[in-house]
Amino acid sequence: MLALLLGVGLTLWLGGAQHRRVVDDRTAALDAGAQRVFHSLNDRLHACELLLRSVQTLFLTSDEVTAQEFANLYANVRPRERFPSLQAMGYSRRETRVDGDHYITDLVAPLAGNERVLGLDVNLQPTNLVGVLASRDSDSAVLSAPFRLAQQSPSDPSRDGVTMRLPVFSAGPPPATLEERRARMRGSIAISFRAGQLIDASLDEDVRRNLHIQVDDVTDNTVATLFASGPTPAHDTGFRFARELNYGGRRWRVRMQALEAVTSRPDGRNWVLLPGLLASVLLALLVWSVARTRRLALELGSRMSRRYRESEERFRALNELLPALVLLARRDDGRISYANQASRARLGETVYEVPLPELFEDQLLRDKLRAADLVDCANAEAMLRSVNGDRFWANVSITSVVLEGRSRLLMVASDISEQRQLTELLTFQASHDALTELYNRREFERRVERVLAGIAAGAPPCALLYIDLDQFKLINDTSGHVAGDQLLTQLATMMSEHLRGGDVLARLGGDEFGVLATEVHDLAGATLVAERLREHIDGYVFVWEQRTYTITASIGGVMLDRPNTTLKDLLSQADTACYMAKESGRNRVHFYSEHDDDAARRRSEMEWANRLRWAIDEGRLLLKYQEVWPLSDEAETGLHLELLLRFRDQEGRLVVPGAFIPAAERYGLMPMLDRWVIETALANFDRLHPNGAKLRTATINLSGASIEDETLADLILALLRKHEVAPERVCFEITETVAVRNLAQVARFIERLRAVGCRFALDDFGAGMSSFGYLKNLPVDIIKIDGAFIRDLLTDPMSHAIVKAVTDIGHQRGLKVIAEWVTSDEILLELGAMGVDYAQGYALHQPEPVPFHRR
Repeated sequence: MLALLLGVGLTLWLGGAQHRRVVDDRTAALDAGAQRVFHSLNDRLHACELLLRSVQTLFLTSDEVTAQEFANLYANVRPRERFPSLQAMGYSRRETRVDGDHYITDLVAPLAGNERVLGLDVNLQPTNLVGVLASRDSDSAVLSAPFRLAQQSPSDPSRDGVTMRLPVFSAGPPPATLEERRARMRGSIAISFRAGQLIDASLDEDVRRNLHIQVDDVTDNTVATLFASGPTPAHDTGFRFARELNYGGRRWRVRMQALEAVTSRPDGRNWVLLPGLLASVLLALLVWSVARTRRLALELGSRMSRRYRESEERFRALNELLPALVLLARRDDGRISYANQASRARLGETVYEVPLPELFEDQLLRDKLRAADLVDCANAEAMLRSVNGDRFWANVSITSVVLEGRSRLLMVASDISEQRQLTELLTFQASHDALTELYNRREFERRVERVLAGIAAGAPPCALLYIDLDQFKLINDTSGHVAGDQLLTQLATMMSEHLRGGDVLARLGGDEFGVLATEVHDLAGATLVAERLREHIDGYVFVWEQRTYTITASIGGVMLDRPNTTLKDLLSQADTACYMAKESGRNRVHFYSEHDDDAARRRSEMEWANRLRWAIDEGRLLLKYQEVWPLSDEAETGLHLELLLRFRDQEGRLVVPGAFIPAAERYGLMPMLDRWVIETALANFDRLHPNGAKLRTATINLSGASIEDETLADLILALLRKHEVAPERVCFEITETVAVRNLAQVARFIERLRAVGCRFALDDFGAGMSSFGYLKNLPVDIIKIDGAFIRDLLTDPMSHAIVKAVTDIGHQRGLKVIAEWVTSDEILLELGAMGVDYAQGYALHQPEPVPFHRR
């Protein structure tokens, strides 16, 4: 009976031990899965930060990033392939307003689905703004609290949107203090994603089957649920995991619980049959003895291995699933004793056969590792070499550890090859032209500024050459843009081969190139370099699809020999010199000189052209009017006036047309100015004069370029209908010079507007040699006698005769006659006696601003 009881007890004890081992194994498996989820989530946040820092690199290497460059970066990185939860990647520009700094989102990728983010003021999202300011003050990646993203649809109530942000500072060394970071803040780059989707992507199928996962944001002692895999189990299942993830200033609490109980009672198959116990008392005693001996052995083995499990086995279990490369090597000879799965995959399965120092390409680092005098290093970039000879860049940290009383070297490394390649690619794209692979304008200007700084410090003079191809548009028009691109590529290669080693060649845009010629010593040396380059271009023959083109270029140069010259002035001077080379007949070299009158005039016109391009947007144009008085009984009664254009400079002074009209004519800006005058006058017709509706006729001047515009007549007719202005109240004035440029086209333009009632006046009549001949072919209503004849009316008999003849002929053809430049009452009386219909001049009325342009 005693033996039976001992056998039964032994059987029950063995069954219990087996049950405990099963529970321990299941608990260990669940714990490993929980640890895997936790580390996977942490790794995904780190990967998001690496992506964000890659974007930061583009902004740190560029003064300005365009929307196209930002979209190209997003297309190259393809972040959604790795982060399906990513919603948008954006850049918010810092804008200082009266109420403080605002952050306006200017760049968004992808744009599809994120249209509401473009132009968003981050200040309207306090939760998002906290992340902007925290990243600025810490100069590190910052996570926001969860909130509802702007691009979410109204039907989606979830608030699990999160942004990760990094600051963008102005150019220069990294800011060291809080005040400097706040002062140099240019903007903020961000990645927005759905936290729930990010967490869900970190779960594998085994974890989903066995664990309930819940992640809460518990920062600032407030709880916001980011993810829950399902309802929480109603009872205790015997396994719980709780750990906090601190990242980017936020604290996420990760909790997991087994979905099913890890403990269960042994079933009936573990019991020993009673008949067997009765028949084997002695065997039971023997089994009891063996079991007791085995238990003692297990306890002894457990005690002996406990320390081992607490050291190396625990180390291996925790590091096997990490994505980073983890290696453990002996300190004395560098032999690798452990390499996790990531290390074996990247360095080779036989990495154990290679000493740790042999994995490094850097000879100095290898010697330090062999000498065992390496001081602990962290986050050092080094090139590693696998057992197969593959080389890659890694971020390496090495430290000394003691395991089981032995000194070891622990190395943790992350493969950063893709990040370095991306950084190098972005750096190249930011400084090179995509077509020719020469330096682009931005990089060229940086190098010129460095040369200017060197000259200020006493370096020898250099020269800047501005190269513009002659007749390049002809190639584009006859053979297409593909041919033009091919020509630019070939010329870039040819010029690179014929420049000296220290010279810098860049494509500045279109068919324009720039050369920074170093060590030219003086103007003669610079001219020699420019002429040699021009001769090589002149001798180049471009062949495209059975067509042959002879290529020439005009080159403008400027010497870099004065320390106080700015980059803006240099580029303007080089452009002026290039223009002078083209004006002199093309295929020439011209160097800028401050004493060159033509160059000075050209620079003045260029400056005026640039100011005029922004004049309308900045509200610098205004209208004046000068009254035209009737003299004869045949003249129409009522109020008549001529509109005069003026430009208001930055100091509020008015500039007369003679200062800016030549520049507008040369650079094709007259149609823009004429259209502004027409639109402004017709939109405010009854406000052109203080008497308003009593205005009988308003005269508007037109340039030759505007009349040659086929669409101008349609615009005028549309504006007349839109603003309900009677065409009979509008008179357009053209000069005799304009009229004779293209007599047939001018006549068609006049006839079309006269058909609806508009009238036309021919200005400066009599100034040309064939004025009366043109009068027969132009369907005008009014002629205005050139003011030079009116001015000398009383002192020059010839002028008096011409005025009389013009008046008589005009009346004979049924035209009204206006005399300009009337400066005295005596001239006015004489004009009346001669039968002139109207008079205009300072003696009658001083020009004054139209009422709606008065201050």
